[in-house]
Amino acid sequence: MALLVGALLAFLVGMLATVSGMDLDRAFYPTVTMVVASLYALFAVMGASTRVLVLESLVGAVFIAVAVSGFRSSLWLVVVALAGHGVFDLGHGRLLSNPGVPSWWPAFCLTYDVVASGYLAWLLWSGRVRALKV
Repeated sequence: MALLVGALLAFLVGMLATVSGMDLDRAFYPTVTMVVASLYALFAVMGASTRVLVLESLVGAVFIAVAVSGFRSSLWLVVVALAGHGVFDLGHGRLLSNPGVPSWWPAFCLTYDVVASGYLAWLLWSGRVRALKV
């Protein structure tokens, strides 16, 4: 169920952003990436683990840095950051034990990230959104 909901939600958010014109602003997908990268830190706070909060924040900072770099240069970096976060979701539980993460979250987030990454890649490839900052 988490896989289906993650995929459906990412696709619907992407479509709504396209229909409303929100994704014409270069900041939209980098912002999505930054929010996605911050959620494991939120779960660390919920799990009351300062040590895990620091570790999750460090990992999240890498994805946020790539999102900012992509915003400043090429949105293809944001595609990579979103897809990379999906890969991170796949192995998150083996890398970090975060007591605040719901059991369904990694599967949901993995699917959301991969679908959002694919949707942004399609927007860039089709020319609907410009990859490079002008």
